[in-house]
Amino acid sequence: MFNASLKQLSNQLAEKKFSSTELTTQFLRRIKQFNPEYNAFITVDEEISLAQAKAADKMIATGQAGPLTGIPIAQKDIFCAKGWLTTCGSRMLSNFVSPYDAGVIERFNQAGAINIGKTNMDEFAMGSSNETSYYGMVKNPWDIAAVPGGSSGGAACAVAARLAPAATGTDTGGSIRQPAALCGISGIKPTYGLVSRYGMIAFASSLDQGGPMAKSAEDLALLLNVMTGFDPRDSTSLRRDAEDYTQDLQKPLAGLRIGLPKEYFAESMSQDVANAIEKALIEYRKLGAQTVEVSLPNAPLSIPVYYVLAPAEASSNLSRFDGVRYGYRAPSYSDLADMYRKTRAQGFGAEVKRRILIGTYVLSHGYYDAYYIKAQKLRRLIAQDFTEAYKQCDIIMGPTTPTVAFNLGEKSGDPIQMYLSDIYTSAANLAGMPAMSIPIGFGDKNRPIGLHIMGNYFKEAQMLNIAHQYQLVTDWHLKLPV
Repeated sequence: MFNASLKQLSNQLAEKKFSSTELTTQFLRRIKQFNPEYNAFITVDEEISLAQAKAADKMIATGQAGPLTGIPIAQKDIFCAKGWLTTCGSRMLSNFVSPYDAGVIERFNQAGAINIGKTNMDEFAMGSSNETSYYGMVKNPWDIAAVPGGSSGGAACAVAARLAPAATGTDTGGSIRQPAALCGISGIKPTYGLVSRYGMIAFASSLDQGGPMAKSAEDLALLLNVMTGFDPRDSTSLRRDAEDYTQDLQKPLAGLRIGLPKEYFAESMSQDVANAIEKALIEYRKLGAQTVEVSLPNAPLSIPVYYVLAPAEASSNLSRFDGVRYGYRAPSYSDLADMYRKTRAQGFGAEVKRRILIGTYVLSHGYYDAYYIKAQKLRRLIAQDFTEAYKQCDIIMGPTTPTVAFNLGEKSGDPIQMYLSDIYTSAANLAGMPAMSIPIGFGDKNRPIGLHIMGNYFKEAQMLNIAHQYQLVTDWHLKLPV
């Protein structure tokens, strides 16, 4: 049951081998057993989850079930869910119970899926290790001395440890793909605008994108079928015809051109990761694909560009958290200005404060043109590099992360080294293109390694096909933490 795919669980529910209530109860018991060790969940509400499961059982009994009806899904605690504590991993929202559902939550509710709980995350999605959460660090189920990645580390941990069949995450600079790689699961960041950002608490609005995390590419396709779609409440939502992301999964890969950016195969990648990437490419060649070298000359600038633009947008977005309307408020203060100062000083953690300060600085008079405008121009050049590369190849592959998961506390004192964890992932967010990570083996200390697959705009179905064909001939996605 715990290692079954979403398709298998759906079939078993339809065949009455067990009910949604029984399935949900088993996962709730597993969370109760293992969450004290992993800290993957911030909030679990058995009453709400079991009520949803009971409703799903009625849908199944009356023949109204869809592919995800009755299946528990863990929701990253950045998505507002009506009646649920929604904290964003921050003290600032530690008392905020959402009065409404995010667009993504609405879609899962309509599909009859079960909200099994809200997962831990780096505070306001700012982090690459899930060590900045007000609710404590999440531990990697493959090695509890290691980080799970971030910011969607709780979601990745929950899926890897089989505390949930699947989970939602958000990706601003790699926050779905990096933890997916470090925890040995699959995760995809769709094209910007495909998944509604309504009710998804904003970090950097032009970069943030929700996406699914699961064991396999096939599972991701089923989740994307539910998550994507136009939402008039989100000004960045794209109006496109509905797409079935499962329809191309079985296509052969003969003639596929895989682009290998020379900038991604550099000194920053560890040898164990390089060896795993080469073995994965050998499998793809066996499947009929060919590899070609491409160049993304501005890719090395992704990190400095990202860490100008993302903090700038965060500085603006997080100004709403002032203790006036909702969330945390300092218990004592002398006047309104003092309340603002104390509330924000006490409510935000160190990393969030650091990024607000950086963002405010680059937007300030005299520095806006020197930093923010220049970063926006470089962002366009990074996107153009991808456009040129896709004239020579169909897909781009490389490592998701330069190394396997690092130890807890290893990089928390050096923000620059922490930021470099996203060296291969942030360019896709800057360009707005889809990208995903799938497990391809293990490296140092038997910690997982991920393969990064990037596609052109709206090529999610092709990417999922490419990932699925690899997973048909390998079993890395089926491995379980000991």
